[in-house]
Amino acid sequence: MTVLDDTIQHLVTVSWVWLRQAEPQHVFHPTVTRSAPSKKRFDPLFPLRQWLDNLEMRSPVRARWICKTIPAQCPFERDVKVLGKTLFHIPPLCKFNPLYDEFVYLRFRALSYLADDCGEDVTPYI
Repeated sequence: MTVLDDTIQHLVTVSWVWLRQAEPQHVFHPTVTRSAPSKKRFDPLFPLRQWLDNLEMRSPVRARWICKTIPAQCPFERDVKVLGKTLFHIPPLCKFNPLYDEFVYLRFRALSYLADDCGEDVTPYI
């Protein structure tokens, strides 16, 4: 008996099943809630971070707008060259945005809402 034969005998297939209730009262979309930093640190953007994390996707129009507005990749990383020599490097602008993680998560939730709840094809937004 080989390792492959033993592995095939114990292979388990996992699948996801979505069960819908007869009349859903509330669709649950998990949100990331951030607790206050453990150290007493001044974070003036904390209310804005919390607001972005708690935004719910309720309309396909808003979700489409979010997917079109927030880019899928971090934009504008460039090397400035003159006569074949690199003068300076401009880093990706997302590293300068303190709310970048929240915007990426918001875009992901909008894409998930369009794909899962609305049944739309999201490939134009990717």
